[in-house]
Amino acid sequence: MATMLDVAKRANVALSTVSYALNGTRPISEETRQRIYTAMQELGYTPHALARGLASKRSRIIALLFSTPERGLGITELEFVISATNVAKENSYHLVLWPSDMDDQTGLQELINQGLLDGVILMEVHLDDQRVKMLREMEFPFSIIGRTQNNDGINFADIDFENSIQIAVKYLVGLGHTKIAFLNHSQTEFVAQYGPAVRAQASFIEAMGAAGLEGITHFCGATPRAGYEATRELLARHPDLTTLISMNDRALPGVIHAITDLKMCIPDDFSIISFVSSARDSEMMVPPLTTMDSPGKELGRLGVELLLRQLDSKQPLSVSQILIPCALVVRSSTGPAPDLAKRAAPKLINTAA
Repeated sequence: MATMLDVAKRANVALSTVSYALNGTRPISEETRQRIYTAMQELGYTPHALARGLASKRSRIIALLFSTPERGLGITELEFVISATNVAKENSYHLVLWPSDMDDQTGLQELINQGLLDGVILMEVHLDDQRVKMLREMEFPFSIIGRTQNNDGINFADIDFENSIQIAVKYLVGLGHTKIAFLNHSQTEFVAQYGPAVRAQASFIEAMGAAGLEGITHFCGATPRAGYEATRELLARHPDLTTLISMNDRALPGVIHAITDLKMCIPDDFSIISFVSSARDSEMMVPPLTTMDSPGKELGRLGVELLLRQLDSKQPLSVSQILIPCALVVRSSTGPAPDLAKRAAPKLINTAA
């Protein structure tokens, strides 16, 4: 295996010059830099991240802290992760995904105290997030994809839930729907103050009130079975329900199954919008779902860039707080509100999901 000394010999430079080229701690000519990189390619030499950090006191490693929710890591969340990884790589940083429990403050503190990380990015943020409190106390560089209740001095990029919900509700009301339900994440996540679950539901109730309508909300576990049962329960309680906004990707196959089991057609009898969803995920459904597309790629990029600004700047920076709305993409799961006088009442049969 080639070493940095081998590179120095091949490039006919001092060992320290190779170190300067890798760490950027001293200026060297472009001709010398190119000669070193050519030697590295010829020898198949890959610099060790920690060795590179000895001179600069930087590891060039950042961590994406993903607190593992009950629903796991799906396609929508992966868009955040892949985008963040690519942007880190483009800026010569290594990004590691660190799944952890929300309450595991000891594990996070040990990770930071090992000195292997330059900074962290938080995902799956709660309104009262203990990780944020700890990072502030440690004065350790971090940014957030999401936001807490108190965001003073915090760099974050998040979905504009208020605006996004308003767009979805306005679109459905424009199609003539007046009985609209919002299918949220589980009650456990809501009670734990998971930011998206709380913000989206509050925004839905507010948007429906502004339209002069009463919003119906329902909690749902992150499984197709839970979606099936939730949909049947909603229609049993509200037989005049004509549409549903779901922020629960994992439950959607069950939602669609329940609608078809109840002898209704999508979108002729019932419309569905998938909220904060991956386009790729929604296009695989039958029918392809109308979505409020998640800006996951953009948020992943911003999460990394907001952190790197802190790490790479020698001057104090102003705080950046960015909200991005979801984009409405109309596909085949939404249509005009049905004439309830002509729509057959849902047949609440006992068909298993």
